[in-house]
Amino acid sequence: MSARAIGSATIAFGLVSIPVKVYASTDSGQAIRFHQINPETGSRVRQQLVDGSTGEVVERKELVKGYEVADDQYVLFTKDELKSAEVEATRSIDIDEFVPIASVDPMYFDTPYYLGPGKGGSRAYALLRESLQGSGLGAIGQYAARGKQQIVMLRADDTGLVMQRLHYADEVRSWDDIPAGDEVELKKQELELAKKIVKMGTVDEFDPSRYEDQVRLKLMEMIEAKREGKVISAPSEDKPQSQVIDLMEALKKSLDDKKSKTSSSSKSKEKKSA
Repeated sequence: MSARAIGSATIAFGLVSIPVKVYASTDSGQAIRFHQINPETGSRVRQQLVDGSTGEVVERKELVKGYEVADDQYVLFTKDELKSAEVEATRSIDIDEFVPIASVDPMYFDTPYYLGPGKGGSRAYALLRESLQGSGLGAIGQYAARGKQQIVMLRADDTGLVMQRLHYADEVRSWDDIPAGDEVELKKQELELAKKIVKMGTVDEFDPSRYEDQVRLKLMEMIEAKREGKVISAPSEDKPQSQVIDLMEALKKSLDDKKSKTSSSSKSKEKKSA
């Protein structure tokens, strides 16, 4: 089924304007969602907004936004006041510069979107895609939509253009805020074993199809079993694993396990090719 565009935009590439359609790159419909149900009636329960001081129910349409400046002290804003701070939703992606994609720390990556050519924009779209293809460069710019201004990076893959939404600098925490742990002195043998484990587990490229959401698969099995009237038994409690004290011993065991798995995988491939 063809994807439905969730918006439109215009890329400003020098003096060239490129109309594009914006598409979600992920399918949120795959997520399993549960509702809150009263088991006595089998009906969904509804949430209500309650005043924190009086306990009375308040209608959503009566609410205003408030920014907390001190404990239980708020600066209040109406919808019209907040709209005055919003940027004009021009839906224009204004390219400011081109940077090596490898120079952008993945910590700044937010949501990716597909961009497809809009009406009459196929030629200019292909021109930008081909210009970026294989260059290792991404186009950095800003995109105003829904009252917010976002920093984005456009990059080309084998098929088209991807718009990667990025975090602003002040949205990414500094390591200075994170406890870094005690300073330690690593033994040469420990480091050599760790590097061997890394090397044995290294592959040429990431293949996401090798991984599946086991929790989602299990939930789907349970949902189907429930529909058929089966009783779901509670899983047995996992026994706590013993704490590893000897780091060298743990590294050696990890290396042996890796060798064993590699050997089994090689034998399996040989059988398939035979």
